[in-house]
Amino acid sequence: MKKISNICCIGAGYVGGPTMSVIAHKCPDVKVTVVDINQKRIDLWNHENPDKLPVYEPGLSEIVFNSRGKNLFFSTDVDKAIDEADMIFISVNTPTKTYGKGKGQAADLKFIELCARNIARVATNDKIVVEKSTLPVRTAEAIKSILHNTGNNVRFEILSNPEFLAEGTAIEDLLHADRVLIGGDDTPSGQEAKNLLSAVYENWLPKERILQTNVWSSELSKLVANAFLAQRVSSINSISALCERTEANIAEVSRAIGHDSRIGAKFLNASVGFGGSCFQKDILNLVYIAKSFGLNEVADYWEQVIIMNDYQKTRFADNIISTMFNTVSGKKIVFYGWAFKKDTNDTRESAAIYVANLLLEEQANIVVYDPQVGEEQIYSDLDYLGTRSEEENRKLLKVTTDYMEATKDAHAIAILTEWDEFKTYDWNQIHDNMLKPAFVFDGRRMLDKAKMQEMGFDYYKIGES
Repeated sequence: MKKISNICCIGAGYVGGPTMSVIAHKCPDVKVTVVDINQKRIDLWNHENPDKLPVYEPGLSEIVFNSRGKNLFFSTDVDKAIDEADMIFISVNTPTKTYGKGKGQAADLKFIELCARNIARVATNDKIVVEKSTLPVRTAEAIKSILHNTGNNVRFEILSNPEFLAEGTAIEDLLHADRVLIGGDDTPSGQEAKNLLSAVYENWLPKERILQTNVWSSELSKLVANAFLAQRVSSINSISALCERTEANIAEVSRAIGHDSRIGAKFLNASVGFGGSCFQKDILNLVYIAKSFGLNEVADYWEQVIIMNDYQKTRFADNIISTMFNTVSGKKIVFYGWAFKKDTNDTRESAAIYVANLLLEEQANIVVYDPQVGEEQIYSDLDYLGTRSEEENRKLLKVTTDYMEATKDAHAIAILTEWDEFKTYDWNQIHDNMLKPAFVFDGRRMLDKAKMQEMGFDYYKIGES
């Protein structure tokens, strides 16, 4: 069996950049080139300041700087990287469609098709093409059709190798993956391709953790994994609403059911709702696929996971309004956190965006502090919703880099991201800074309720009365 010596990855985003960096780090004999048509993004990957990398993940900058310039390269020369590669990963965005058939649910595969056509145009020798992007089941069939019908008589093998990374722990997830999934044809050439990709991961992972399936099972498994995880979050969040009405405590309920070995304790932390690039998009994709096959009951079941997640965000915002005497107009509310979770600068589908939007509709004045998300991204997130003008967004919402200064004369604080540093703040000083009564709405269940009340806060912790 030949050995892979040159890998290209098309797409330098949240999956492509970290994944290829780890492969380069663990496979020093393999040349890894990450390409993207976005010059600004590539410039950031090549930046000399580790704080300027376009993706923030604990441990990522050390791995990038260890391999960059040796066997890890970031470039905009897509054609050259394709031509030289033995194996090509496709890791471009597959957003939810905003137009036409499947609008609001189906995955938009236009970037995938553009990649396939570019590979077909450039390639002059046999290639292994690996789907790394999250794709609907049977996408490989479309890619294969494009490659085999528009190429230069080159033989392509198509593999599915979905990522199962959790943002904030992506590097640990890559280095110590509980499984790697590789889907491909069961033909002799397909099996050889699967084994070649497996050999790359075997440089640092035990072979028994590398699972091989047919390509359709691999594509569907990614969607199903995210759907199941999101389902658990929505399930526990639905019970958090019930706990608040019955004086039960969601932490105690979670602990009780989590000790059941059939259920387990993971993903049972109630919060203001899940976010990120995958959960909602993948569930909507699953809903669309089910509907396209006439499985309407299946589609309805999974769509309820999204409905519950939206309800949790709306419920949190409504509680802020009702608790603050049914009006937040002109009141200063500080947001601690904008990223969808801690240890990442990713804001896609963050609960903070939607809670802020609801409060801004009530004419609240919001001040946002997040240790990793900057002003440009925060305003971009709000503007994208199109609820109000850009000028009004900037008038009603301000961004700060001083978490303490932000609390002066504030009416309330809402915790939207579970950054560990929030636990270390001088909350007595924060209370002194605020107008009274001083409200804290803890959407991530981070702080001690009794201590916060002892300091004088009117403190709401999601999942408790």
